[in-house]
Amino acid sequence: MYQRITRSIEVTVTPTYLDDRSAPSDERYIWAYKVRIANQGGETVQLRMRHWRITDAIGHFEEVHDRGVVGQEPVLRPGDVFEYTSFSGFLPTPSGIMAGSYDMETEKGETFAVEIPAFSLDSPYQERRLH
Repeated sequence: MYQRITRSIEVTVTPTYLDDRSAPSDERYIWAYKVRIANQGGETVQLRMRHWRITDAIGHFEEVHDRGVVGQEPVLRPGDVFEYTSFSGFLPTPSGIMAGSYDMETEKGETFAVEIPAFSLDSPYQERRLH
């Protein structure tokens, strides 16, 4: 579990390797990740945009910018929690990392970025080394 708080918005991410959807012999690995967004502050906010940077084990990366999450732009009042599950897309390596941010908007129209904690994408096919 990975967690970060930005301006009283707590983002928690739990990734899970999907062995049944991956094909290591074809260099195709995929993960699901569950996200929990909790508004611990005193103002109502709406999630407007998401930004992801997905990097595989050899340093290739993909950036994703899109409206909302899972087809929604949730409104979070003080104390509200929004949860969703999504997928990483296929990576050609057995490990990687994801990180990003959400653009939030207050009722007054102010926008600010909420950091999504960087989280590790690990599979059982990853070679482990101790240095």
